[in-house]
Amino acid sequence: MKISSDIEKLLPLGYVFLIMMGILKDCIYYYQLGINILKFSTITDILMSPIAYLSSNPIVLFAVISLFVSHYYLPKFLLKNNQEPFVQRMFELKSVEGFSLEEKTAYYNSIALRTLAVVLLSFFLGTGIADGYYTSGRIDKQTLDYNYKINFNDEEPQEVCLLGTNSLYYFYVAIGQKHIKIAPISSIKNVELMYKTANR
Repeated sequence: MKISSDIEKLLPLGYVFLIMMGILKDCIYYYQLGINILKFSTITDILMSPIAYLSSNPIVLFAVISLFVSHYYLPKFLLKNNQEPFVQRMFELKSVEGFSLEEKTAYYNSIALRTLAVVLLSFFLGTGIADGYYTSGRIDKQTLDYNYKINFNDEEPQEVCLLGTNSLYYFYVAIGQKHIKIAPISSIKNVELMYKTANR
């Protein structure tokens, strides 16, 4: 039996966990902006939320891939270094004396999965809280970056800071305003990226 075989069997559950983390991150972020994002989301938005977030920034994507790779090999590391005091303290390892190789493998796989779950929970929870707090503060101080121009079907174009999108709506703050607007995608002709900031 390979050390990582138990982890491979749990990959589908891993994606479900990622979906839950994506929902948690979005709910916390938009809640701080006064929006119940689940009311404006489809099931597709919910299923795609972790992928959309991870692919939105190459640094975030690299960090999460690194987390998965490191925890994929963590059971092998623990099996080899389980007598090291700092390893025992860091992962709160119990004694595996008298365990068979399969029992050791199952135990260290469970440690790796638990550690990965805690790190991912902290990551998504932390980014959701930080992004929401930072964005709400910049809205209040009117220091957002208004890098987009929304061209509506029946209205004048507006320079905006785009806070988020999904398959149905755009969430934005127009330049010179402090309140968030929610526009259906069907009401928008196109969106221009302008490469300029509010405090230019």
